[in-house]
Amino acid sequence: MKKSLSILFAVVLIAVLVSCATATVNGEKALDLWTDTAVAKSALIDFVEAAVDKNSPGYIPEENRIAVFDMDGTLLCETDRDYFDHTLLAYRVLEDPTYRDKASDQEREVAEQIVTLSQTSSPVGGLDVPHGQAVATAFKGMTPDEFIAYIQDFKELPMPGYEGLKRGDSFYLPMKQVIEYLQANGFTVYVVSGTDRIISRAIFYNNVFDIPPAQIIGSDVSLVATAQGDTDGLEYTFKDTDEVIIGGEFLIKNLKMNKVTAIVREIGVQPVLSFGNTTGDAAMAEYTTSSNPYPSLAFMLCCDDTVRENGNIEKADKMYQLCEEFGWIPVSMKNDWTTIYGDGVTRK
Repeated sequence: MKKSLSILFAVVLIAVLVSCATATVNGEKALDLWTDTAVAKSALIDFVEAAVDKNSPGYIPEENRIAVFDMDGTLLCETDRDYFDHTLLAYRVLEDPTYRDKASDQEREVAEQIVTLSQTSSPVGGLDVPHGQAVATAFKGMTPDEFIAYIQDFKELPMPGYEGLKRGDSFYLPMKQVIEYLQANGFTVYVVSGTDRIISRAIFYNNVFDIPPAQIIGSDVSLVATAQGDTDGLEYTFKDTDEVIIGGEFLIKNLKMNKVTAIVREIGVQPVLSFGNTTGDAAMAEYTTSSNPYPSLAFMLCCDDTVRENGNIEKADKMYQLCEEFGWIPVSMKNDWTTIYGDGVTRK
């Protein structure tokens, strides 16, 4: 009798666990930092509920539930007053007492240009390759772990434009909810950023998002073995006394079409959801929604909040126009979110 009851209890327990594992998370509850009138919220909930329902024409097998997210301006503060990776380089070259006297002329030129553009609120253009190369040389010789540890210290510095916010905590809480909602419903989330891959991984290290390093894609610098020198990787064998270090060469900026090719190479599955905020994410959005065998959507954040965030109405209006033109779903930071960074954070 006891054995029969034990078997019955085990069967019931397994049934409950299976039910819990396959049950969808209520979107309204999961996205409660989004306003009830947010069109993007409704569109995402409808999409996800169909994607997990095997009886729905919008059903998507779990292995194809791939969502790709830009980072800066999509998951975290894009500029204060400049990009995270730009301010990191400027700090390394101009302020870090352990390095500033060693900085090269090229590194210093790029860092000073970043500071000047930031102070004048001028648009940063033409810096993608020079900045990438300066990062590669300014941190040359560090292991990835040493570079990540360096960035952890930088993340502890206060955000200049905000009260109650560190550089490493400037995540959009409503977007955190989006990622958690997708993950709870069987979606695999990738970050596909224009920022350096190691910097991006360091930003996501030990923070509010549960995204493993293997699912974070970014721009790349060269990596070599400590004793490799100028020997080509095809001619060198890693030794037990070696470590992998930053080699000092900038390889690729992961923006625009380069985001698409990175997705194809590193994920190998066409995404069904794309989230971005600039034209640098347009190719990724169009790749997601073009000739997709499954239902697909692309969302674009519009920086229209000038009270809680460093908004730019002109840029936001242009993105709204592009959303209408291409069929992307706009996200209003001003009207769709009840908070951005949380109640304890205010803009100076």
